[in-house]
Amino acid sequence: MSPIRALTSVLSPAGERGRLSVLIFHRVLSRRDPIFPNEVDAAKFDQMMGWVKNWFNVLPLHEAVRRLTTSTLPSRAAAISFDDGYADNYSVALPILKRHGLPATIFVATGFLDGGRMWNDTVIESVRASSLQLLDLSSEGLGNHPIASYAQKREAIGAIIGQIKYLPVDRRSEMTAKIAQFAQVSPPDDLMMTSAQVRDVFRAGMQIGAHTVSHPILAKLDLSQARREIVDGKTQLEELLSQRIGLFAYPNGKPGTDYLPEHPTLVREIGFDAAMSTAWGAADRSTDLFQMPRFTPWDRTKLRFGLRLARNLKN
Repeated sequence: MSPIRALTSVLSPAGERGRLSVLIFHRVLSRRDPIFPNEVDAAKFDQMMGWVKNWFNVLPLHEAVRRLTTSTLPSRAAAISFDDGYADNYSVALPILKRHGLPATIFVATGFLDGGRMWNDTVIESVRASSLQLLDLSSEGLGNHPIASYAQKREAIGAIIGQIKYLPVDRRSEMTAKIAQFAQVSPPDDLMMTSAQVRDVFRAGMQIGAHTVSHPILAKLDLSQARREIVDGKTQLEELLSQRIGLFAYPNGKPGTDYLPEHPTLVREIGFDAAMSTAWGAADRSTDLFQMPRFTPWDRTKLRFGLRLARNLKN
């Protein structure tokens, strides 16, 4: 038995003391991105899934939630999840998951299916494709940003996203459209899955979860708006798949910042079985099922990746 597998066996036993590690990904790129070289690409994801399969007992997330509540988790229990509904989850990640025999859950924001685009991707792709040396957004209160090199583009993207992330949805969309205009770019419209791809992913054995319609910061909405976003996203997926949707993931997912204490109650009332946050840690019997922690592993070497997963089990 490998040292990491042995360590996770101790930290994540079976039965009543069981702990569930839920991994969270967003995109799996076909090749390494020169602007964000640490983002997961196909080769790295394939390697990671090999490690995860060796070290953990990977369960479908809905089954893992059920077994958590009944104290029947196996040792080293884990689940894999993706947020947002990117097309590369279908084209790149799915074949790798199938090759390793691993299940996953994809939380889909329905408003971006069939040619939509996440607001942050409008910023990223506008800066990426722009041939300008300087992106002047001073008229919008967002400053001037050198974008001649990959490093400058990366810095500009981070600065711009940080300034508009918590704006109201309509204002945020308006601002990102203007950024594309200033960058003199028409961003791509094929970044997110189509409805047909969501159905294909589901038929391939992956689970689909709800992630609202427009990926708003729920903490910035009144409760009736939040309810509409959550209910409509759930309903649209259920109609698309002819299948009940029992799992939900909070957009962005940071407790107290991205969603508030009233939102887990709302999600429960709407009829979900469990909801995922982005707070780090592993779930155990005492965990609120409507605020389950998830973990984003990023280390690129086997030892560091494994040790970080083990440390996450201690949270």
